Amino acid sequence: MITKPEILTLLLTVVVGTAGAALAAIAGIPAPFLSGPALAVTMCGLFGLKLDIPKRVRDACFVLVGISMGTSVTPEIFHAAKSWPLSFVAVVVTVVLLLYCGYWLLHYVFRYDRTTAMLAASPGHLSYIISLSAETRSDLASISIIQSVRVLALTLSVPLIVEYFDLVSTDISAPAAAMNPVVLVVTFACALLLGMLFIRWRFPAALLLGGMVVSVATHITGFTAGAVPPWAIQPTYILIGCLIGLRFYNVSIGELKRAFIAGGVLTIVVVGIAGAIALTISNLTGVPLNAVMIAFAPGGLETMAAMAIMMHADATYVGSHHILRLLFLSFLMPAVLKRTSGPEDRDAGK
Repeated sequence: MITKPEILTLLLTVVVGTAGAALAAIAGIPAPFLSGPALAVTMCGLFGLKLDIPKRVRDACFVLVGISMGTSVTPEIFHAAKSWPLSFVAVVVTVVLLLYCGYWLLHYVFRYDRTTAMLAASPGHLSYIISLSAETRSDLASISIIQSVRVLALTLSVPLIVEYFDLVSTDISAPAAAMNPVVLVVTFACALLLGMLFIRWRFPAALLLGGMVVSVATHITGFTAGAVPPWAIQPTYILIGCLIGLRFYNVSIGELKRAFIAGGVLTIVVVGIAGAIALTISNLTGVPLNAVMIAFAPGGLETMAAMAIMMHADATYVGSHHILRLLFLSFLMPAVLKRTSGPEDRDAGK
């Protein structure tokens, strides 16, 4: 049950995030409902304002984003997916390339120890990486900051890149009509139950995946039709933007300095590499570049999924690639840590 103090803090967070979204929209910043709240909450957190979003509210947001992703799925997508195997292989190659390029940069240029550099360089799966960090003698604070800078920078930069190169699609694949509120509630309940089952099975992004699976199944079979209504999905984007900014809460300016610079440089490098690969894959497969760019950007799955919807990219393509990235990282990171960590790190995890 959400307590009264949590509700008051949530309301304050929503006010800050909404104000940030409004200012970003006025300024013409792409994806303002994500970028604006992320910046506003980050700034407030750095100045010590207590903001937070309860876990249940956060989980509801992930389910809604998953449902929204599924509403764009049509039978034609399965025909288009015939060209995706090459793209899936490229995602795996990209993850390995980004991981080791990031590791080299953080270890040899910014002088982080090998384990810290490897964990901080991981192109995604933040919560999983933090869990792994706790089992080693690594710099957990620096890992958290570098990873959070990556997520924030990608949230801000990917929409700018997509818009600057005029990659925003004018063909909105999501149905124009809004989903019936009763149908939305039933869909949400089913998606939540499936998401909880996925959590038990330790699936990455379980709640978002549950929403997507239920939504895809009901839209393909014709049981439901229409998109998630704006009154539900736009506040969801704002809350997800706030969640990104909350990762910087209670972090001092001093702690941020070195890790923030390292995270910024790392983000520039990975965006350049991922962008080059995305351009190649788009040319080889014929998938629109905006979808490939968002799919290969190593940001948070929920954030990139929401961005795909906002930028009118193929949300199914984007979501499937990010889920593959997280699954691959789940198996890859323990293996590379065994090779990277020194004896003292392995002893610390026992």
